[in-house]
Amino acid sequence: MKKVYLIFALIFGFPSLVQSAEFVFTAIPDQDESALKERFNKIAVYLEKKLSIKTRYIPVKSYAAAVTAFRNNQVQLAWFGGLSGVRARRLVKGSKAIAQGFEDPFFETYFIAHKSSGLKPSSDFPKGIAGKTFTFGSKGSTSGRLMPEFHIRKAFGKTPDKVFKRVGFSGSHSRTVALVNSGAYEVGAVNFKVYKKELNAGRIDQQKVSIIWKTPGYPDYNWSIRGDADKKFGKGFTNKVQKALIDMKDPVLLRSFPRKSFIKAVNKDFKPILDTATEIGLID
Repeated sequence: MKKVYLIFALIFGFPSLVQSAEFVFTAIPDQDESALKERFNKIAVYLEKKLSIKTRYIPVKSYAAAVTAFRNNQVQLAWFGGLSGVRARRLVKGSKAIAQGFEDPFFETYFIAHKSSGLKPSSDFPKGIAGKTFTFGSKGSTSGRLMPEFHIRKAFGKTPDKVFKRVGFSGSHSRTVALVNSGAYEVGAVNFKVYKKELNAGRIDQQKVSIIWKTPGYPDYNWSIRGDADKKFGKGFTNKVQKALIDMKDPVLLRSFPRKSFIKAVNKDFKPILDTATEIGLID
């Protein structure tokens, strides 16, 4: 009986065959795991309702793991940073960036410093960071590694390990904030959205930590979908996912990112990220 049903489903395209599949997505671990699970489990419920297909969020331990899951078809959709998105889409033919936050085309990195560093806010690149201890976020982060390293190299003509007394990689923006707040590192580079969130949550002592410099804007976070999604879930599925993301209006869901809204994105929006990563050797 199952064979007969399968034949009819293949011939006539019964929707129940497609709906029996599971749509899985992930996200780069740019904050603590509990916050990510709370955010993206809600997104899974939203997408499942909008797409009429079983949808599940799976957490990953690193930016590289998010890219690997996308490459291996363990997930079909991912909330990437600019750099991780470029890397993932290059590994899976036809993959597309389909949405980004309203704020994402003009993202910023904050250079933050502990008061013990003696550094003060400046509109110019803070060359006084040389010789200090410095922490990036994840090695695969756009806002926590790629863009700050680009500006450091541009300012000093040297790699970070030649500029600073000690260089670290915290693994996430939340952790970067905590390390600078505690004084474990004198200076750090952090996603401006996470910094504001941590500040609002009372996890930053403004008597100890200050923003000493803000980078010029650059394109960053994005939702990317595998190039074979339509083949797996049915014609037009990619467009349906894109519409669901852009139509997300629930302020609770948007606030958890936090984003004002989601807008359309295309791969070429992130060419500046590819060019920058290529220039400093993070992408061949």
